[in-house]
Amino acid sequence: MEHILRPLAVLGGAVLITLIAGWAADQTVRRIGARHPETPLWGLLARCRMPLRVVLCTALLRAGYRSAELPEEHDAAVEQVLNLILIGACAWLAVRVATAVVESGYARYAAGAQDPARVRRVRTQVTLIQRVVTAAVSVVAIAAMLLTFPAMQAAGASVLASAGVIGIVAGIAAQSTLGNLFAGLQIAFGDMVRIGDTVVVEGQWGTVEEITLTYLVVTTWDERRVTMPVSYFTSKPFENWSRSNPRMTGTVFFHLDHSAPMDLMRDRLHTVLKECPEWDGRAWSLVITDTTPSTIQVRALVTAKDPDDIWTLRCVVREALVAWLRREHPYALPRINTATAPGLEEAPDRRQTPPTGEDIGPGPGTT
Repeated sequence: MEHILRPLAVLGGAVLITLIAGWAADQTVRRIGARHPETPLWGLLARCRMPLRVVLCTALLRAGYRSAELPEEHDAAVEQVLNLILIGACAWLAVRVATAVVESGYARYAAGAQDPARVRRVRTQVTLIQRVVTAAVSVVAIAAMLLTFPAMQAAGASVLASAGVIGIVAGIAAQSTLGNLFAGLQIAFGDMVRIGDTVVVEGQWGTVEEITLTYLVVTTWDERRVTMPVSYFTSKPFENWSRSNPRMTGTVFFHLDHSAPMDLMRDRLHTVLKECPEWDGRAWSLVITDTTPSTIQVRALVTAKDPDDIWTLRCVVREALVAWLRREHPYALPRINTATAPGLEEAPDRRQTPPTGEDIGPGPGTT
């Protein structure tokens, strides 16, 4: 009976101490967060509740499992399992704490920042920092788990001796992956493109939704997701419409008849813009930019505060002016001649008739 009660006592004691310590830590964090509501760190640390309890419970079991006097054939296996769980739980806790600290810093910066472009830049950097930290902690944790096995410890010296050769071979084999990895870091800290930026790549217009260390996701205007390697943005040109300032200037072109009333059309454009909330009031104009034998090309220039508004404003101006011309000045719309050419029976008679003697007059030698 004692060989059953001892393990249960050790397990129950570890769980009880873990619950008490976890409750005390949770209450402490809550009280500090209530006293300092301006600091979001304490609220974010609440996410560490579960990994902290796993670490405490595993550490207590790891320290006291020998008191349970388990059979010798199970002693090594239990120790190995507890070591693996403890390493994994510590890595989990480290990732949660690092994430809470980084997100707390970003939240405080975003709350006091006035420039949306800088906020998007910091957000991009924070996201990539979190991914780098998670990857690094995961690699260290996996390596520590492997080194707990005796076979891996014996092979450690040979692995370190061949690390240089393996690194060279791995670098050659993973050139594309490593290129994307360094390109992701370059994008994060080089301020080339950020989460929330409006970009045009390969003829696709959209908003950057996600940036990782290897790929970037662009959400197009029709809600499609275009996934591209981050190395594309460091090796090829692309348009970033909101890198430093999201304000944009847009144009709308009309092909009209030469008789189009330009002065009235300018007044109508100004009226449409004043009634449109997307217009930011910075600038507008209406000019003739080109002529052809049958039409003139008229360009309307408008401004808006961001790419979404400029697209809507261009559509509104195009629709409003075309409707106004069709309703009040239909003669200004371009016209195409569709009448058939005159036939032979409708053409004037151009055939020459033979001249008569009276038309010719007297010949030479006549009197």
